[in-house]
Amino acid sequence: MQYTSTYQSPVGEILLACDEIGLTGLWFEGEKFYALSLDKEHEEQEMPVFAEAKRWLDIYFSGHEPDFMPPIHMIGSPFQLSVWEILRQIPYGKTTTYGEIAKRLAAKRGLSRMSAQAVGGAVGRNGISIIVPCHRVVGTNGSLTGYAGGVDKKVRLLQLEGADMTGLFVPTKGTAL
Repeated sequence: MQYTSTYQSPVGEILLACDEIGLTGLWFEGEKFYALSLDKEHEEQEMPVFAEAKRWLDIYFSGHEPDFMPPIHMIGSPFQLSVWEILRQIPYGKTTTYGEIAKRLAAKRGLSRMSAQAVGGAVGRNGISIIVPCHRVVGTNGSLTGYAGGVDKKVRLLQLEGADMTGLFVPTKGTAL
């Protein structure tokens, strides 16, 4: 059984979901893959994991790096789970590229290369935004592209973290805007 709750953030309303194991979803209202892994049968109910997640978000949105991680339960394919695990290792206030994640994953799997586009697809379907920091992934050329919550939110989250925005830009055209 999954449960839901909402959180009012400075960048918009967030829907939280959890099961008995941990947080299963954190989605911005109206985002591209909103509630993708949410069971049709779910119940709005405050759960202990929501209190932890909301405390984490309160600290985060106050401009500080939380020093704990609420319990999470990522739901996805083995490939997606491997990409999301790399996302969790991106330091607060830092960015990496889809290509760098692809290189790390290829090396981990003993492959000569891996598709950055495949990585981008998995990053875009990350169901636990912010806590699993997909907003810290940028294009190789510095393009702030590919954030399911919207590029405007990606910019605000990176600014909140004090990320070095030098060389980063919002694309004026493309499919991931």
